[in-house]
Amino acid sequence: MVTIKLTNSKTHRKEVFEPLDPRHVRMYVCGPTVYDRAHLGNARPVVVFDVLYRLLRHVYGAEAVTYVRNFTDVDDKINAKAAETGRAIRDITDETIGWYHDDMDALGALRPNHEPRATEFIGAMIAMIEGLVAKGHAYAAEGHVLFRVRSYADYGALSGRSVDDMIAGARVEVAPFKEDPMDFVLWKPSEAGVPGWESPWGYGRPGWHIECSAMAYELLGESFDIHGGGLDLQFPHHENEIAQSACAHDHGSFAQVWLHNEMLLVEGKKMSKSLGNFFTVRDLLAQGYPGEVIRFVLLSTHYRKPMDWTAEKAREAERHLQLFWSMTAQVAAGAVDQRVIDALSDDLNTAQALSVLHQLYTEGDATTLAATMDFLGFVGGDRAYWVEEDKAVRARLEPYAEALAQAREQAMQTKDFSNVDALKVMLISAGAEVRMSKGSVEVLPTPDFDPVKLEALK
Repeated sequence: MVTIKLTNSKTHRKEVFEPLDPRHVRMYVCGPTVYDRAHLGNARPVVVFDVLYRLLRHVYGAEAVTYVRNFTDVDDKINAKAAETGRAIRDITDETIGWYHDDMDALGALRPNHEPRATEFIGAMIAMIEGLVAKGHAYAAEGHVLFRVRSYADYGALSGRSVDDMIAGARVEVAPFKEDPMDFVLWKPSEAGVPGWESPWGYGRPGWHIECSAMAYELLGESFDIHGGGLDLQFPHHENEIAQSACAHDHGSFAQVWLHNEMLLVEGKKMSKSLGNFFTVRDLLAQGYPGEVIRFVLLSTHYRKPMDWTAEKAREAERHLQLFWSMTAQVAAGAVDQRVIDALSDDLNTAQALSVLHQLYTEGDATTLAATMDFLGFVGGDRAYWVEEDKAVRARLEPYAEALAQAREQAMQTKDFSNVDALKVMLISAGAEVRMSKGSVEVLPTPDFDPVKLEALK
C-alpha cells in the first residue's frame, strides 16, 4: 500500500494519512457561492483537490472514496443579484451551477460523488441548530440564533489564536443581541421578498457556517477523513465549522485532516478588479487558453505556496503540452509512472509530478506518458488540436534546420564553423534541440522551446 503524507493545517505537521476506514475514505471540500462565474482563484482548490481525489481513488479504489463539494445557493449576494436583475433566484443559481460545471469540466476536474445544494438541507441545519441550543452551545435572540463561541474550549485551534486575540485583532460584527462579540450567526430572520423557511425561531434562513457542517454530517457522518478549501476560509469559516460540529455531535471529531491551498496572484499581484487583473476561468477559455494549459499552470506550484499566474507560465505550459500530446496522440495508455504516485503521496507535490512528464518525454516512453497524463487529469481536450499545434511549431523550425544545413555545408569547404556554432547557440538558447548527423540536420522543439526568444535572438 502506498503511504500518503499530508500537511495537516490543524497540527501544522506533515502526517501519514490513515483513513478512519480504508474501505470508505471521505473528503469534503467547500464549494462556491453560486451567483457569478468562477474566477481563477476559485479554480485552484478545485484542481488541487481533484488531484488528491484521483490519488485516493488510485490507492484505495474508486469505489472506496466519497468526495463531497457543496454549492451555497442561499446567500445575500444571490439575493442582491435577483433584486438587481429581476430574475428568480433558482434561475440564477441553476445557471451559475451550469457555468461552474462547464468551466471545471474544461479544466479536467472530475465531478465529486455528491454536490449538495444548501437549500436541499435546510431541515438538517434546523435540526443541528436545535441540538446546539438544547446543549447550551447556542441561544436565540431577536429572531436570530447565535453560536456561543466561549462554550467550545478549543475554539481557535485551527487558526492558532485565542478568542481574546481574535477580538483584539479583527473587525467583528457587534450586534446588541450578542452575548459576546465573537458569537456567530446560525440562523437569521428573512424579510419579505427574501428566501426563508419556517423554523422554531421564525421565518428565516441559515447562516453560512452551519451549511457545511450540516451537509458534511448528512453525507459523511460525524467524523470523516479530510476537509479542504482555500486558506481564506480557515478563519472564520472552518474554525466555526469545527466548533459547531464538535458541539453538536458528542462522539464525533469532524475532520481528521485539514488541507488549505494558498492564494493566487496574477503577474505577482493580488487579483482584483481595481488593478484590472481580475478574470474568470471563462475569460481565459474565451481568450484561447485551453483548459489543460490552465490546469498545468495551477499544478506547477505546490498547493501550500502562493500561485502566480503569468502569461509566460501559460506559454510554457502550452509548449510542454504540445510535445506531450504529439508523442501520445496515437498510442494506447500503459501504466501510471510510480514516480508520479510517489510525488503526489508526498503532500501533493504536483510540481514534481509534472517534472516526471518531462522525463517521460525525454525518455521517449509514450505509453507511460499517456497513462500518466490521463491520471493527472490532462484528458479532456482535443488531442488533434495539440498535434496540429506541435506540427506548426516544428514547421517554424524547418527554415532554421535548412539554414544550419547550408551553413554546415559551406563550413565544410571553408573550414570556418563560426556561423554553424552561432546558429546552434541561438537555437539552443531558445530551447530547441539540434541534432546533426553525417547525413542530416534536425532542429526540434523541447519542452522549453520559446519561439519568442528565437525571434528576439535573430
